[in-house]
Amino acid sequence: MLATLAGLSILMIGDSHLTNTGYLIDTLHDQFTAAGANVHTVGVCGSTPADWTTVKKGDCGGAERVNKGAISFTGANAATKPAKQLIAAEKPDLVVVVMGDTIGSYKQPTFPKAWAWQQTSALTKDIGSTGAACVWVGPAWGTEGGKFGKTFDRVKATSEFLASNVAPCTYVDSLKLSKPGAWRTMDGQHFTASGYKEWAKGIAEAVAAAPGVGKKK
Repeated sequence: MLATLAGLSILMIGDSHLTNTGYLIDTLHDQFTAAGANVHTVGVCGSTPADWTTVKKGDCGGAERVNKGAISFTGANAATKPAKQLIAAEKPDLVVVVMGDTIGSYKQPTFPKAWAWQQTSALTKDIGSTGAACVWVGPAWGTEGGKFGKTFDRVKATSEFLASNVAPCTYVDSLKLSKPGAWRTMDGQHFTASGYKEWAKGIAEAVAAAPGVGKKK
């Protein structure tokens, strides 16, 4: 299933789902390396898409990992790095963006489309200008409630927005990978270990099947 990933250089950036042991910086990163890809993952908790067009200090930690090495936790020093600079330095065959929950504005009465468009377009413009192949992974269902106020209706609206606004990146709709509430969470948004394993498996298969993936520069 994942044969198209063999030999690829992958840069993965994103929010808190890439910042802790057992999260996607473990499970998805491992799926990619097991398929034979070279992977560099950088996660900053709470980061939004536009934060990755500049250097923005994180407010709840971060992490970084290279290939099969250990996760390096950046703690109070966590900060985003401009995607254009990362791409220029590493020349990856594929950029994977894992972001959706941080633009869902789950506690707001309505989904902020104008702000969300500003966020996504800032990052997609920068990635697009490099010519790098790109896949954008949207939010998964999670469970309703919790400290982030996530609801199924809002995450569905967020995912539908992203599906129409992340070109030239190919969109991976995580909502298609499980039933609402099927994966247990710790806080409504972050999954238990089994959930992250299932999510990673589904993402990896979707990424491997995405148009243009597997074509080395």
